[in-house]
Amino acid sequence: MDVSETILAKSDQVNASDLIEPVIVTVVDVKAGPADQPVHIITDKYGKDRPFKPSKTVRRDLAKAWGTEAKAWIGRQMELYNEPTVLWAGKPVGGIRVSALSHIEKPIQTAHTITRGKYLEVTIGVIATPAFDESAVVDVLAEIANADSLPGLKAVWDVAGVKGVQKHPDVVAATNKRKAELS
Repeated sequence: MDVSETILAKSDQVNASDLIEPVIVTVVDVKAGPADQPVHIITDKYGKDRPFKPSKTVRRDLAKAWGTEAKAWIGRQMELYNEPTVLWAGKPVGGIRVSALSHIEKPIQTAHTITRGKYLEVTIGVIATPAFDESAVVDVLAEIANADSLPGLKAVWDVAGVKGVQKHPDVVAATNKRKAELS
C-alpha cells in the first residue's frame, strides 16, 4: 500500500513538505492569484484544488526558461522538489524549487538569492520533450473542436490519452479552451 496520499498536508496548495521525493508535473492551466501569491499553476498531479503557487524565485526561473506569457506554459513539464535550505524570515523552512523543465534546449544556469547580496548558482536540467504522433494530434484537435458537450469533450480527452497525445501542449490548450466554451 502506497501511503503517500495519506501524509499530504491539508492545504489549498502544494506544499514543500508534500514532496518526499521529486515529482514531474504537467502544467494544465495557469491562473492569477492575489498579490501575495500572484501565480497559481494547475498541474495534472495536484489538480485545481491544490495549485502550485510558485515563489518569486521559481517564477523568475520559469520566465527565464519559458517566457513571461504564462498561458504558453500549458502542456509543459516541471520537476518539483523540496529544497530544505530555503529561508523564510532568516530560518530554513524548506520550499519548492524546480530541478528540470521540458521545452528547453539545454540546461539553464541561474542564480537564486539566498540573502541580500548572497546568491547560489543553480542549474535547471532538461526534461526530454516526448515525441508525439502529429497525425494523432491533428485528429484529436479536430475532435476537440467538434465536441458539443462536456461529456463529449471528456470522451475526446480519454481518446487523446489512448493515442498518447494528452500531454501535447496544443491538445491541452485546445481542451481547456473548449471546456471554457462549453461551460
